[in-house]
Amino acid sequence: MKTIAHIHTDFPEKFGIPRQSGIVDTPGYIVFEPPYNNPDAVRGLEEFSHIWLIWEFSESKRDDWSPTVRPPRLGGNTRVGVFASRSPFRPNPIGLSCVELEKIEIDSKLGPVLYVRGADILDGTPIFDIKPYLPYSEAKIEARGGFAHKVKDDSMKVIFSPEISGSVPAEDLETIEKLLSQDPRPHYQDDPERVYGMAYKDWEIKFRAEGVSIFLEKIEKR
Repeated sequence: MKTIAHIHTDFPEKFGIPRQSGIVDTPGYIVFEPPYNNPDAVRGLEEFSHIWLIWEFSESKRDDWSPTVRPPRLGGNTRVGVFASRSPFRPNPIGLSCVELEKIEIDSKLGPVLYVRGADILDGTPIFDIKPYLPYSEAKIEARGGFAHKVKDDSMKVIFSPEISGSVPAEDLETIEKLLSQDPRPHYQDDPERVYGMAYKDWEIKFRAEGVSIFLEKIEKR
């Protein structure tokens, strides 16, 4: 497998990244590696609103593998087959994400740069391939979602002080609120006194959770 590009996102760490693509409208951009930075390679791609990214779980590579995994969606205690999950711990560490293609710009030095939204990918992740999303064949309204649809997954209410609201740009705070509302904690952790930390852009975020609420304790520059 050849690395054709790298994606750059606002997620410097794994913890806190949305569990699926498209859940939070986070921006990112893709820069191609030579010789794949030829503008001809993306000719016509601008006509598509969404694209598939095939990428490497570069921070989750292992020499061994397990036939079963414990999805966070099931609380981290129930095991399912690895091929019935989207766990990063797979025989081949390959990820698949559908993202919105916002625009394509041709840079004089870098070649084509793809600007996307909704990526659930760590900053600097290698990209193996890019394919257009085809709604006529890939949007399956009748599809079943397995255990992912059987588990209640209500959004959390995010609570923070006016002091935090006044110290963080509105756009960043809105995105941070959306990220926290998805409850980034492992589902098997439920200690209301525990303070968690996650990174977004150059912000260090501290929060705790109790019941259906996320309490944003502190945001400061990293």
